[in-house]
Amino acid sequence: MNEAHEAIYRRLAEHLDTLPDGYPPSTSGAELRVLERLFTPEEAELAVHLTLDRETAQTIGPRAGLSVEEAAPRLDGMARKGLILSIEREGEPTLYQAVPFVVGIFEFQVNDLTPEFLSDLVEYAETRGDFPKVKSIPQLRTVPVGVSLESHTEALPYERVEELVRTHDRFAVANCLCRTIAGMAGTACDAPLETCLFFGDWADFYVNTGRGRRIEREEVFRLLEQANEANLVLQSSNSKETSVICCCCGCCCGVLTPLKALENPADEVASAYTAAYDESVCVGCHKCLTRCQMDAISRDGDRIALASNRCIGCGLCVATCPSGALRLAHREGADAPPPEDVNAMWRVMRVAQVGKSHD
Repeated sequence: MNEAHEAIYRRLAEHLDTLPDGYPPSTSGAELRVLERLFTPEEAELAVHLTLDRETAQTIGPRAGLSVEEAAPRLDGMARKGLILSIEREGEPTLYQAVPFVVGIFEFQVNDLTPEFLSDLVEYAETRGDFPKVKSIPQLRTVPVGVSLESHTEALPYERVEELVRTHDRFAVANCLCRTIAGMAGTACDAPLETCLFFGDWADFYVNTGRGRRIEREEVFRLLEQANEANLVLQSSNSKETSVICCCCGCCCGVLTPLKALENPADEVASAYTAAYDESVCVGCHKCLTRCQMDAISRDGDRIALASNRCIGCGLCVATCPSGALRLAHREGADAPPPEDVNAMWRVMRVAQVGKSHD
């Protein structure tokens, strides 16, 4: 990489570091090689002029010193490559938006992963600096599997996965990035692969750019049932209106795996619930042992022991407890509602991170 190109990619890396969850520099320069594999120099120069606002090529182009005729096809190409988000609605001009490296650019590469790209990512992970230390909110929120909530349980719409789905009329599904990567390394589990669900504008983006396939609401519910049967944790975007629901395993997932390594995973998640255990009605079937992805449940003689500090409130254990010994209870201190949508969530995170909501 020559000096001029290095300067371009460094500027892009610095730009991404201001977006939610950041993109901190490494000691090896791997973060620049990752970007070089994704962006051409021309795309990198344009990318730094996109913000978390959704804007047209007519707005972005002049800011980047480009005519609309130059900017529009370049932005379209960047969206197809999964470097930015595009919003296409019939009869309206296409809008373009910057997205964080995670969740965003990295996940958008699900169909374009190469061993070389992953090798650079591993080196980056091993040599990068700290992520933003400002305490904000997680990008994902654990929501219970539907059958784990009792009919009389008081739950807000964004706490019920069925309600999250019913608020939308456009849906898509794509392969799980984490299990795709694990499969390339020969370490994937046997959980289903096509399980990442997208809604609204994000569903359109995945379909329009060839990353996923369009599905109907009925198939969304079928896939959620499949996820429950496969012991997968549901993680929605941390917003009242969801854009994505990931169906995650505790062995391949890039979120759950590091979370599981912590002493107190419950302290680090956004979740409205925690499991409660009534030993007096436990029948000792131990079905819940294999369901828990956080090692929150252990065998205790002919009963179980529940470590509340490890429970993230996914409801998998509750869904298969035959006696009702396990149930979901509202987590203490989890009363604050999440932001309205993903854009609002990103702005909350960015304000906490850099002290302002716009570039």
